[in-house]
Amino acid sequence: MDFTFDAQANYEATREQAGYVDRKQATQATYDRIGFMSGLEVHQQLLTKEKLFCHCPAGMYNRHDDFDAELIRHMRPTLSELGEYDGTALMEFKTRKEIVYRIKNVTACTYEVDDTPPFPIDREALAIAIEISLLSKLNIVGEVHITRKQYLDGSIPTGFQRTAIIGVEGEIPLKHKSIRLIQLSIEEDSCREISDIGHVRVYKTDRLGMPLIETVTYPDCVNPDEVKEACDYIRFLNRSTGKVRSGIGAGRQDVNVSCKGGTRVEIKGVAHTKWIPELTHVEAFRQWSLLLLRDELRKRFPDPASWKMNHISLDQVAMSTSFGPLKQAMETGMAIVAVRLPGFRGALSHFTQPGKMFAHEISDRLKVIACLEKPNMAHSENWQPEIEKENWQKIATLLSTKEDDAVMVFWGPLEDVKTALETIEERCRMAFEGIPNETRKSFSDGTTIFERVLPGADRMYPDTDSAPIPLEDDYIESLRKNLPTDIIDRYKQLKKWNVPEDTYTYLFSKNYYPILDRLVNELGVEPVFGGTFIGHRLKNLLGKQKKQRQFNPEKIYKLFAFLKEQKLDHRLAWHMLPEIIIHPRMDFESVLSSLKFRKTGKEEILNKLPFLSEKFVQHSRKNGTDHRLNWMMGQLRKQSTGNIDLTFLANQIKTMKS
Repeated sequence: MDFTFDAQANYEATREQAGYVDRKQATQATYDRIGFMSGLEVHQQLLTKEKLFCHCPAGMYNRHDDFDAELIRHMRPTLSELGEYDGTALMEFKTRKEIVYRIKNVTACTYEVDDTPPFPIDREALAIAIEISLLSKLNIVGEVHITRKQYLDGSIPTGFQRTAIIGVEGEIPLKHKSIRLIQLSIEEDSCREISDIGHVRVYKTDRLGMPLIETVTYPDCVNPDEVKEACDYIRFLNRSTGKVRSGIGAGRQDVNVSCKGGTRVEIKGVAHTKWIPELTHVEAFRQWSLLLLRDELRKRFPDPASWKMNHISLDQVAMSTSFGPLKQAMETGMAIVAVRLPGFRGALSHFTQPGKMFAHEISDRLKVIACLEKPNMAHSENWQPEIEKENWQKIATLLSTKEDDAVMVFWGPLEDVKTALETIEERCRMAFEGIPNETRKSFSDGTTIFERVLPGADRMYPDTDSAPIPLEDDYIESLRKNLPTDIIDRYKQLKKWNVPEDTYTYLFSKNYYPILDRLVNELGVEPVFGGTFIGHRLKNLLGKQKKQRQFNPEKIYKLFAFLKEQKLDHRLAWHMLPEIIIHPRMDFESVLSSLKFRKTGKEEILNKLPFLSEKFVQHSRKNGTDHRLNWMMGQLRKQSTGNIDLTFLANQIKTMKS
């Protein structure tokens, strides 16, 4: 076998063949060429006192090492009513995972480990879900039916999640189009994963069972920016109610992506909406590139069923290597296996994502399914040589490889070898089909890794422990009366007020718009000043806090109301805010004292203008109205701020005679 193959050149060539460009260089024509299509599943925790199906407190979190007991379980697949196994269940069973749950008495009970039937659904959570469904222009169901959705990764101890559809067939308006909504459902949140190493996965249960809504869109987004805009709109809409949780983990989204000729791939648990454009861009091209690899492999093997790999054990083969991971595997007595992939020359180094190739697709699955911790393999097409050329030659001879073959070596515990070989063969056979149905884990650089097989559509079934809940029209209408204004209407109002657009995201994400609206309409604050005060000044000051404190938005309203009552200019709030954030319990009078502010009448300030104007003429070498204005404003700014409108003062100076 010839080992002079230029893997990096092949990676670059296949990247160019796929037409990959950086997102900032991509246009709508770029996405139309590959048939970009995307939709969303946006999850949002609800702000309730109790969990969804029990009376445990919601929103109480504890440290990873703070727990009262551990519960250990092993998940096993069961036959469905049609006599079939779910693909996800079979994959999880292969992993032979031991699932450990860390339980704190105050945040968990016997319901959550399936030892007690569910309590009736939390009515507070149900009301919030209906309100958000109404805001989303969804049609509310006549009866709420609780169903069970299988979750076999261990994230829910029972193996299923109770969920119910609240509204169907709605839409949200974006700037230039509308996005259709499939449904909104209410469900119980899952556990928080602490670690996943080898065959042991550890969860904590403080978040388990908290009320959560899921808004699902149709795949109407045709470019990455639309996906982010739609996600932001849904999250802003949820927060506009003031009845959802905020903070890390309170809002999460799964992004579904496909390309022309491809299939739906779900990117799970995207933590930040700012990641979405890069993630969807990269994923669409990953799929497009995999389709090109499929076409190439089918040329080489018109009958994919005839393709078959072979392997040998290297445990007894005498090798001396300086490649650290392999050397360590040999020293610790791990099983070492070499695999021949017939006709796969160039496939392992085929571009999939920036900095990643098809070999990574195999390595990722070895980590998840066979539980082989990375680095778990080496291959004949890596950019940087791993195993020495003479060792590759020895391995190639033992495998009877041909010129168009690829070779890989993996290592791990002996009991995991069978699963690893099945995983490698399965992923290579999938390459002949195109794009596997799977969920993937996201990273901030836009790349993803395999997480698990995409669950089938038949994983939902009725929950026989919960009776249907009828929703009367009068009840729904009573909830409709208290709905906030639509996000799109708020957006249009900010545009009308000429509030800077770079404040919009902060105003909506923190739900500060209602405060701004009250400042403008009740206290007469200029909209531009109010918007920048919140969207620039407040955001900047809170962002600089080393220890993040909860800030009560009502404090802003009270501040401006105080200034109006004292007949002080509202611009004084700009200088008071830093002290208020550092000392939130300090009253406003004390804040003014700490700033050495002295209340001065307008006439007293205006009476100083002739004297300052004359002083400027006598002592300044610079002439002109602008120089005089700047100098005089500088002399009066500290005394004037809060006592007189600075714009009015500036106009008075401009109209003075020199």
